[in-house]
Amino acid sequence: MRASQRTGSCADGNLPLEPDRFVGRAAELTELARALDASRLVTVTGPGGVGKSRLAARAASRSAPPGGAWRVELAAVRDPELVDFAVVEALGLTDHTTRSPRETLHAHLLERQLLLVLDGFEHLVEVCASLVAELVGRAPGLRVLAVGRRPLELAGERVLALAPLGEEEAVELFAERAAHHGIVLGDDDADVRELCRRLDGIPLAVELAAGRLRALSPGELLARFDDRFRLLACGRRDALPRHRTLRTAIGWSHELCTPEERLLWARLSVFAGSFDLEAVDYVCSGDGLPADDVLDVLSELLAQSVIVREETARGMRYRMLDTVRAYGADWLAATGDGARLRRRHRDWYLGLATWCELDWFSPRQGEVAARVEAELPNLRGALEYCLNEPDETHLGQYLAGSLWFCWAGCGRLSEGRHWLEQAVRLDSGNDQSRLKALWVLGYVAILQGDTVPALAALQECREEADRAANPTAVAYAEHRTGCLALVTDDMARAETLLRSALDRYRRIGELNSTVLMGQVELAMARAFQGDLADAVKLCEDVRRVCEDHGERWTRAYALYVLAYVAWSDGELPLARDLLTDCLGSAHGFRDLLGSVLAVELLALVTAAEGDAAEAALLQGAAAGMWPSVGLPLFGSAYYNAPHELCEATAREQLGDERYEECVRDGARLDREAAVARALGLPRPLDGVPVPRGRVRPAAMRVDMRKPAASPTRKGGETAG
Repeated sequence: MRASQRTGSCADGNLPLEPDRFVGRAAELTELARALDASRLVTVTGPGGVGKSRLAARAASRSAPPGGAWRVELAAVRDPELVDFAVVEALGLTDHTTRSPRETLHAHLLERQLLLVLDGFEHLVEVCASLVAELVGRAPGLRVLAVGRRPLELAGERVLALAPLGEEEAVELFAERAAHHGIVLGDDDADVRELCRRLDGIPLAVELAAGRLRALSPGELLARFDDRFRLLACGRRDALPRHRTLRTAIGWSHELCTPEERLLWARLSVFAGSFDLEAVDYVCSGDGLPADDVLDVLSELLAQSVIVREETARGMRYRMLDTVRAYGADWLAATGDGARLRRRHRDWYLGLATWCELDWFSPRQGEVAARVEAELPNLRGALEYCLNEPDETHLGQYLAGSLWFCWAGCGRLSEGRHWLEQAVRLDSGNDQSRLKALWVLGYVAILQGDTVPALAALQECREEADRAANPTAVAYAEHRTGCLALVTDDMARAETLLRSALDRYRRIGELNSTVLMGQVELAMARAFQGDLADAVKLCEDVRRVCEDHGERWTRAYALYVLAYVAWSDGELPLARDLLTDCLGSAHGFRDLLGSVLAVELLALVTAAEGDAAEAALLQGAAAGMWPSVGLPLFGSAYYNAPHELCEATAREQLGDERYEECVRDGARLDREAAVARALGLPRPLDGVPVPRGRVRPAAMRVDMRKPAASPTRKGGETAG
């Protein structure tokens, strides 16, 4: 689950201030609050539908520590290897390095005080227990609130077994849900009380029953439920009574559905997490459910609380509670239609990924980023299906490669590498799909600073592309090899490879964000070799094409190069405007590399403007961001030269002690605060020595034609 809402006391979390439709539970809330005060690990247990998630959300929103309360929704995660990724994503972390997600979590949580809510872990209990034990052991400020049907069984764990609602609270919930459907019940309705007793006070069962009030009176509901319960009571004798009651309530609600509603309920179970109407139309229609009827049938399931609605910035989405989804999955399996529905699901998300890849190079780039973020659980499901079905491997390779913009452009390098490495290990018999996965893998590894695996993947891609006579794959492999030469300071080779790749792109008619990024990279190589005029010409062309197509991601990198040249020419207001635009775009896409490069250059511009203290603070902020990107400034002497110049200028004006103090202040800023600071153009801090006049950019100019190996304060030389 991705953090999408920040409100109330959880300003640094992803939980709403007050979860909706919460009735009663005052005693349980008090008990849970005390448990959270007394123990760093508390687990709320109970049968499905008893209200564990709502209670935990309410308690967390009221008891959030300074770092906030963060909910990790695990119900849609099926692969144990993706649990760490889910936690990283829920915390809103972006990491471009080769660190594992577990290492990223350790680094983030080490000095923070926050509450982590692990919701729906029971099918992943072993991996979750291991994760929690390790995180709690290493992060003294971390508290964990686990929510599932069983304990984690770890030392120090406090377990709160949640019972169903009492009779009065169950009646209150029934009345509240009836009012939601426009039904006003009489005072102290005996049938309502008896129905709530028969439902054992299980909130989900009560809500499902209330969803039927538009068609049946409480007395009619009670009679029908009695018939259903007697039938199911003859089934499994080993099931706990409350489990039987919930299963009975869900089955009874299912039985009261029309055939079309039952069919859609079963088919909706193929989705992971949330889904939209378009996906439902494609995946679930046909064979007994006409496409024209899908919306009406979906609306009925919504009215009956079988599904819930989520209003998001991206439009209306829907979700099934896991207990209800599991019931539908059983019915889908019983129909024998499960394999076909999973293929339909795969086809829809393959098509979505293809559309998003094409639309990434358009004015809808921001919409594409948001759409892919919302659809990640289902995209993961499609990837798992393809990479675990022998006849689907080539589609898994295609899907992993087509999502390059998500991995590289939206800050998900680690997860992208996880899928790409799985994909290229498999023999699909389809050269084109595997070649794309190979060059994307090489690209991702470059951005992570992992040069050896990057070169291996790109060499394999180039050799196989030559054998297969695939000019597109040859161009991409050559392009990314040129990018690798750029970040490893081989400028002449970088220029040769990038020019050749761009020529190949032109010959085959290829134009997209990646192709334009190759032109920006060529501009960087030219700038590093001293030809600033050529760099400007190349980047102005990229800027024009990007603006013609509404493209913002690659444009941000072109602005970065143009800003450097503007600084070099003494045009400081222009340089700042370009970098502000660059940083806003990069940060919006969660592109940590673009963000930290912009902050580094903003520090240099700030120093040139005469604000040495703010420049040092921004350098500290950038230093705090680099560990999540990789080797600072790629370990490149060329990229490092402006940083060294900025440091030398600031040290000269502030003195070593004050400079280091400002750097430490900047390093304490988290990423959001660092970007806000860089974009906010703050004035110098109180107590900062008055600058000795504006620093002339000409005096700060760097000779980019050779690597800068600047003396450190302790002697010797450094390149990053």
